[in-house]
Amino acid sequence: MNKKEIKIKCLNNDKVIVVPRGTTLLEAAEKLDVNLSNPILGAMVNNRLRNAGYEFFQPKTVRFIDVTHVDGMRMYIRSLSFVLYAAVQEMLPGARLRIEHSVSKGFYCELDNLERELTVQMTIDLAEKMREIVAKDIPIEKYKEETDEVIKLFDAHSLCDKIDLIKHRGQNYTSYYKMGKHIGVFYGFMVPSTGYLPVFDLNKYYNGMLLRLPKASKPDTVEDLIIQNKLFEIFREFSQWNKILNVTKISDLNKAAGNGKSETLIKVTEALHEKKISQIADRIAARKNKIKIVLISGPSSSGKTTFGKRLAVQLLVAGIKPLNLSLDNYFVNRDNTPLDENGDFDFEALEAIDLKLFNEHLVALLDGKEVEIPRFSFETGERFYNGEKLKMGSENILIIEGIHGLNPALTPSVADEAKYKVYVSALTGINIDDHTRIPTTDNRLIRRIVRDYKYRKYSAQDTISRWASVRRGEEKHIFPYQEEADVMFNTALLYEFAVLKPFAEPILLEVQPNQPEYSEATRLLKFFSYFKPMQPNGIPPTSILREFLGGSSFTY
Repeated sequence: MNKKEIKIKCLNNDKVIVVPRGTTLLEAAEKLDVNLSNPILGAMVNNRLRNAGYEFFQPKTVRFIDVTHVDGMRMYIRSLSFVLYAAVQEMLPGARLRIEHSVSKGFYCELDNLERELTVQMTIDLAEKMREIVAKDIPIEKYKEETDEVIKLFDAHSLCDKIDLIKHRGQNYTSYYKMGKHIGVFYGFMVPSTGYLPVFDLNKYYNGMLLRLPKASKPDTVEDLIIQNKLFEIFREFSQWNKILNVTKISDLNKAAGNGKSETLIKVTEALHEKKISQIADRIAARKNKIKIVLISGPSSSGKTTFGKRLAVQLLVAGIKPLNLSLDNYFVNRDNTPLDENGDFDFEALEAIDLKLFNEHLVALLDGKEVEIPRFSFETGERFYNGEKLKMGSENILIIEGIHGLNPALTPSVADEAKYKVYVSALTGINIDDHTRIPTTDNRLIRRIVRDYKYRKYSAQDTISRWASVRRGEEKHIFPYQEEADVMFNTALLYEFAVLKPFAEPILLEVQPNQPEYSEATRLLKFFSYFKPMQPNGIPPTSILREFLGGSSFTY
């Protein structure tokens, strides 16, 4: 091996090759004989995500990825969003595309500045234009120029929503992408060309469109369209509030942080939460003669615990005395815990709960009988009793929080009219810009990183490494039952990323380059670079965010 050659180790097949400096990622993949199930979109190079055009100039360890990898899917989504933007520009000049949020296994999009109402036929025509762009296999190329020149270019293309963010970062040079005559910035890597994007669909949906994506597990097939009317309505409600507050994207939040309006934004956002919780309590109180159980469910780090405590306060105001029954205390002994496909304990399976005992106690409590409540030791993995007893009176209502709360199989012994089901999640209300949404999963992951570090002594590496397993559990045990809820509550706070920034950044910086989680930590650090920080001083002690930051007036 001479000085003009370097060694590349491939983790996909444990092969090692020597190649000339300047060899591209795709050239290396061919020489390494890497065979993935789908086209290679990029790779983890020394635990950093790189695109297909990356060139090797130093010895590297590489793991190639396709659309089935979470970062490969992100590349696919960014690039498909670019294709949709191009189709809108070509079919409906002057229209403004806004990619709003994730719902029904796709992305909800709206068009502003249309001369007439969006129709089904217009949506069909846009989808055909997208397929035409994909069929042409147009290269998606990355450019880097002086920031001032990029700002002028974006201004000429009426991409003003991106200019404020570019200015905020204060970089001398700025990267952007070009696809034919269209330009854009999508805050991450793209696929090499439009030909890599054959699987998608575009349907008319409410007042806009639903951009449908490939299944992660079966990327040659479009995701099934699952109707989620309740979830859509809660997104739309908060979207209207965001517009009233004039905060719909990161640049709006940065302006609020920079012009002294952050305190007002915090107060109004928290007041909206309190009002919504009060309204939920009033609905329960209006049916207090029938409702005896409130079931609260939601994914990890959605703020279920604080929501439950705040709801309990509002129920007391309404003259109802809440009692808490913890689902955790009904775990079966560890020896009886079901196993997952990897042979590990599956604590998130419904069968991990002693459903028979749980329902026996529910029936007894609803009949006014006293029951001795079990306790569960997570240290020994066994259930025990310490004499704790519970009894319900006519003025009481049970609050039960847990991931299975909306699953009808959890409470088959209780009549439906006696149950009130609440779905709680952090449904992120702001976007990066018109064409780039902030995933709700990122919102919850950042919350969890901060909380785990502060209260559980877990590093960011620990939390990130567990996140994929957490997400699989949510997909299996929580999300299928969202629409079972009587009401949904959005725990996201407009200001929270700006407040979380100074807490999360030092934790993420602890992840080392030789750790597999380094790429995800780096992605989140770049995400935070677009925010101006806000101080947490004005956040009330009852805020859901206090569950993660500390300083709550509730006991956890």
